[in-house]
Amino acid sequence: MKINRWLLGTIIGTQFAFASVAADESATNGDADISALKQQIQELDQKVRVLERKDELDKADAEAAAKKQPLIKLDGNGFAFTSADKNFSVGIHGQLQLDSRTFFENNVAPGADGFLLRRARPIISGTVFHDFDYVFMPDFGGSSTVIQDAFINYHYNPALQLQIGKFKSPVGLEYLQSVKNWAFNELSLASDLVPNRDLGVELHGDLFGGILSYAAGIFNGVADGANTSNSDFDNEKEFAGRIFVQPLKKSGLAALQGIGFGLAGSYGDEAGASSSAGYKTEGQQKLFGYRSTVTGDGAHWRIAPQAYYYYGPFGLLGEYVESSQKVAAGANTATLENNAWEVTASWILTGEKNSYKGITPDHPFDVSKNHWGAVGLFARYAQLDIDSDAFPIFADPTTSAKSATDWSVGLSWWLNNNIRVMTSFSHTTFSGGGSGSVTGQDENTLFTRVQLAF
Repeated sequence: MKINRWLLGTIIGTQFAFASVAADESATNGDADISALKQQIQELDQKVRVLERKDELDKADAEAAAKKQPLIKLDGNGFAFTSADKNFSVGIHGQLQLDSRTFFENNVAPGADGFLLRRARPIISGTVFHDFDYVFMPDFGGSSTVIQDAFINYHYNPALQLQIGKFKSPVGLEYLQSVKNWAFNELSLASDLVPNRDLGVELHGDLFGGILSYAAGIFNGVADGANTSNSDFDNEKEFAGRIFVQPLKKSGLAALQGIGFGLAGSYGDEAGASSSAGYKTEGQQKLFGYRSTVTGDGAHWRIAPQAYYYYGPFGLLGEYVESSQKVAAGANTATLENNAWEVTASWILTGEKNSYKGITPDHPFDVSKNHWGAVGLFARYAQLDIDSDAFPIFADPTTSAKSATDWSVGLSWWLNNNIRVMTSFSHTTFSGGGSGSVTGQDENTLFTRVQLAF
């Protein structure tokens, strides 16, 4: 039984006090009485020592039991359980995005105005046996339920990791950014040309404290702007890789620490595969598509130089993507090279540090403290060009654009690390296409979003 130290001290003091008084009163009764009192005092002292020892043992048992208990953590990053030895963990996180789209002057092929559940993603992640991480992320947003991520990652150390399963292909800089940190509701025209999520195995890591990052993997291969169907349709595979350098990340020059640049690309053979699901505007309307008879007929490669720069509240991100695909339509074949680029600038008006990995408000929203969170301004310019050899055999010139140019401006408000409110306007113009299609007029779209991420 665990003994309160204050109570134990009180008992000891009282016992000795009574014993001392009794000793004084019996001093005249002879040596026999004195001897008896000494015996009582020794017995009391022995009892106190036993109680103290039991108290020490109880505390040691309690500490040992506590070390065996799992750790439970709940904060702005989600809910997590970790074993006492830290070899096993499971975390519960989530992303919820509630959007609206409003199209202006779309009289020919009008987009659908309205509200939409853009993403609803419960995320389960964790570690088993210390070195094996896992992520499982379904998405209940949109019109169907899909598994976005499902992979296992062996992290021997930060510089050497092996990942297998379904995850983002390591090509597009903008696409590789976490969706909760995107500058706008939708990706730019440049991301139309990069592969999205694919099934495969990838070796990756960060060297020299993150100065150099690399990724190299073998995947089933997907068309431009497409996700894997969770299975393969041929025996061919695609290689994808990326090297990204932040050369002055560890330097003492604050103005240069945020420089990063790299090169990514992919190469595969998509013989017999669908050449592309088509390219979309920022408003998610189809601006280009191959004819239904067109298939891949050989090599498909992409090259994507990319860079960003962040300093204080300022941020600048840009990338160029070229996608070359050999296609066939009956007896007709061609190698088509489509390209796109984009530049995104951002400024955090409330002064917080800008970053590729997101914004953390210095003063989270709290009316009682006169705190209002963080506010950022964004601007983007992008262009997509389709190879002229695509028309008219491989694509219909009356419905598909030969090129598209887009500019967008947006405003974001981070109430705290978990809640973000966004609004933006996008204007897209087209070259080519027909008067009876989406490409027959400019696209003007207003977006809003309320986002919860933890």
